Amino acid sequence: MTTKRHKFIKLGLLLVIIVACVIIATGFNRKIAASNNETYKSLKTFTDVLEIVEKNYVDEVDTKDLINKAIQGMVHGLDPHSALLPPEAFDELQIDTKGEFGGIGIVITMQKGILTVISPIEGTPAFKAGIEAQDKIIKVDGESTQDMKLWEAVKKMRGPKGKEVIITVVRKGVPKPIEFKLIRDIIPVESVRSIVLKPGYGYIRITNFQANTETDILTELKKMESGKVALKGLILDLRNNPGGLLDQAIKVSDIFLENVKILSIKGRYKKNNKVFKGTPNTPARTYPIVVLINSGSASASEIVAGALQDNHRALILGTTSFGKGSVQTVEELPEGYGLKLTIARYYTPNGRSIQAKGIEPDIVIKHKIIEEDEENDDGVITEADLKNHLEAEPDASDKKETRTSDKKKRSVASKYGKLQLDNLNADYQVMRSLEILISYNIFKK
Repeated sequence: MTTKRHKFIKLGLLLVIIVACVIIATGFNRKIAASNNETYKSLKTFTDVLEIVEKNYVDEVDTKDLINKAIQGMVHGLDPHSALLPPEAFDELQIDTKGEFGGIGIVITMQKGILTVISPIEGTPAFKAGIEAQDKIIKVDGESTQDMKLWEAVKKMRGPKGKEVIITVVRKGVPKPIEFKLIRDIIPVESVRSIVLKPGYGYIRITNFQANTETDILTELKKMESGKVALKGLILDLRNNPGGLLDQAIKVSDIFLENVKILSIKGRYKKNNKVFKGTPNTPARTYPIVVLINSGSASASEIVAGALQDNHRALILGTTSFGKGSVQTVEELPEGYGLKLTIARYYTPNGRSIQAKGIEPDIVIKHKIIEEDEENDDGVITEADLKNHLEAEPDASDKKETRTSDKKKRSVASKYGKLQLDNLNADYQVMRSLEILISYNIFKK
């Protein structure tokens, strides 16, 4: 085969790949008409640039790698949650939904090109070591994260249990980078823990939404509801809950709601529009509920908080949540690749979009440990801070507000492992919630 013919076939294949990618990025069902000259002019420019790079770049280039980077740039430029997932990243995503993996236990994002911690996961090596929300990760095992993709960073931090990984972070207010030597562990599947604060008043903490979250909550509720003293009130703690599976958020909301709207999803196409409603519960749960949220409460946890708030089923207490109100789907592509694409926004039962806004609590109470001085910290990361974030509504021009949230100031011993009454009794937000539930029952009489 001649070089000229080989080049012609290669460019032809590239053109087919690019056309397919453009079809995907414009909505899966949209057809590119042959008469759309602007589209084909752009594709011609792309192939011309690719050929020039192949011929003239100082080093030899990998054509497939160049195309993948071009696709990644196209998709990621849409919003911070859309991305082309190479096989390794696609595998990592599937591991996340199963809820068990070897790693250090942090939820991270890219903020202005910097690898940034959204929140540590309770009970994990990162949490115990003191890694905090808003820490900027500048190195992993001595390698700079400056040009590292999100999935690459995740892969480097995950690994077999017992193996060490060194994380270097920059923290606001600390003059020098902080180095953490962490021993990887199995990040626990358990996402639900509960305890009775005092007879008749229960506390449930959900750390993230996994495949078994609804089942675990029902198990814990049945224990408390069948106790010697009837359950008079419940605190549902969603603080620092980064989200998880959409269906679990809906099922958890349904535990406390009956025959009312839980969530609606609206996208560009009707096939992505859905309305989720509650179903009758046996037994019906009518006791009062206080839901705790903060800036680390995102996605699925915001769905639950919004559903209970709009249906007047719970009082929301804490600080404004993260503000991720978009829905992603993952399409499997050839050769093990995946395309994660934002297809819709979700809305609370009253039609509110919390995208880049968050759930605002009914009662704003910032976190502090009782008997310790509270110190506020500005600039906690939220959805509105992410580059290319979606607006709450299409074509919305609302200016994002700068919000102050609580500093992640806490006693490590009070946050991981088995729940301890002494630790919860020192948690100001928990104690205020308990006071509200007790007051409600007194006034009800």
